Amino acid sequence: MGIFKLPTTPARSALMSCIRSKDTKPEMHVRRLLHSLGFRYRLHVRSLPGCPDIVLPKLRTVIQVQGCFWHGHSCRDGRVPQTNTEYWTPKLLRNRQRDRSNERKLRRLGWSVHTFWECRVNSTSDTSLKDHLLRILNQASNNSSQKWRAKKKSHSN
Repeated sequence: MGIFKLPTTPARSALMSCIRSKDTKPEMHVRRLLHSLGFRYRLHVRSLPGCPDIVLPKLRTVIQVQGCFWHGHSCRDGRVPQTNTEYWTPKLLRNRQRDRSNERKLRRLGWSVHTFWECRVNSTSDTSLKDHLLRILNQASNNSSQKWRAKKKSHSN
């Protein structure tokens, strides 16, 4: 049994360039479900911290569809590779720290932030995912209408 040899730098670079950061299969799946439920959204809004995957401005809601490996999920796919751990451990830790920082910034700006993990999107039925999305967005809708009513009431006094 031979040892796995890492590709040369140009080959590794070509391999890594094939990994998408936007429009991944799980992200596209969540977007299609949202659209089928009648929700419209913006994608990868650069003016918001972390350039969130899916932004529903009217509801002040952000949906991040995270890859388990790259964002350090606690599932089987979120493990640190056994080779080159001195590179991967700090790299994946920085990713998690950046995710937490961006989420804090978004919340401070008044956004509701929800994370969907790749493994859960892939293993959950469309019906269950739609139900979960509806719960999140109905709650966001109720919160935004309550804020609007409170703002209207304060202006009428």
